[in-house]
Amino acid sequence: MVQPITAKMPQLPDFANGTINLASARHGARGIYCTDEFFAPLERMLKDEPPTFLPAEYDENGKWMDGWESRRKRVAGHDWAIIQLARPGRVLGFDVDTTFFTGNYPPECSIQAAFCEGEPDDETHWTEIAARTPLAGDSHHFIENADSELRQKVWTHLKLHIYPDGGIARLRVYGAAHFDWAKVGNDDEVDLAYLFHGGRAIAWSDAHYGSPERLLSPGRGVNMGDGWETSRRRGPGHDWTIVKLGHAGIIDRVIVDTAFFKGNYPETCQIRAAYLPNRMGPFKEDEVEVSTEWKVLLPHQKLTMDHLHEFASHVDPDFGPATHIRFEIHPDGGVSRLRLFGKVFRQ
Repeated sequence: MVQPITAKMPQLPDFANGTINLASARHGARGIYCTDEFFAPLERMLKDEPPTFLPAEYDENGKWMDGWESRRKRVAGHDWAIIQLARPGRVLGFDVDTTFFTGNYPPECSIQAAFCEGEPDDETHWTEIAARTPLAGDSHHFIENADSELRQKVWTHLKLHIYPDGGIARLRVYGAAHFDWAKVGNDDEVDLAYLFHGGRAIAWSDAHYGSPERLLSPGRGVNMGDGWETSRRRGPGHDWTIVKLGHAGIIDRVIVDTAFFKGNYPETCQIRAAYLPNRMGPFKEDEVEVSTEWKVLLPHQKLTMDHLHEFASHVDPDFGPATHIRFEIHPDGGVSRLRLFGKVFRQ
């Protein structure tokens, strides 16, 4: 039996650090239209898993490919697709991934964006945020949205153009979810770190088995792969991740969920926090070092396997506002979800 070949993810560029993938099918992104998907459907291009190549796999239309692939175009024009983002958000850049597409990739692509209350129609105004860019086969193409004004706009849909036809294995859209905090009352309890409230992991010690972004994802984990898990620590120290909250707030309740982590959950956890209202981007090495001295919001708490831990009485009631937290696990292991409930802080 021929074994499938699975691609490995490359090192991300600086613009993608501390972002989420707004084109993630797992988070709700979907393909809503394409001019052609004869060889492979649009929905495969939005899958979260790295693309896979099945050497001996064919379907009724030809070679099975893990991505979106149109037929060879024999008329004028080019193929394109419309994608609804998982949530409205700001877009910092893209990975147009042609992994395993070698003789059937598009030579070029461009990307437009729009903000729509419903689905796009003939009246929708599209703005180009990635100009026509050369592509190569079996490669990752990291394309930055370099326009500072366009980086601040909120988009709901993208239109991916490929010239003239071919296949894209994955489209990843690096950015931050937008949430209308004006709709949250001063006394409303809200998860300040939730992914779709703008929370994001911006630094971490290790993410061997799963990204810290998953800590902030919707719902409970679906399996052991749906969480943040570090490799086994063989020396001193402990693992950690720094999360920027979606909005400054007063945290009064913490949930640490170790769902599905049984022989690999952390022994204990602790949370430090800081109020850094002017710090928006990823942390540099010296800033990470300073975070080890942040004030403790939640002192060391014992964790157990496959369990939803709720900590309220242990949270420092006099801590004050925070914009960033440092979630420390001792010494290593896996956590499914982290929830930081509280009230928004408005100056």
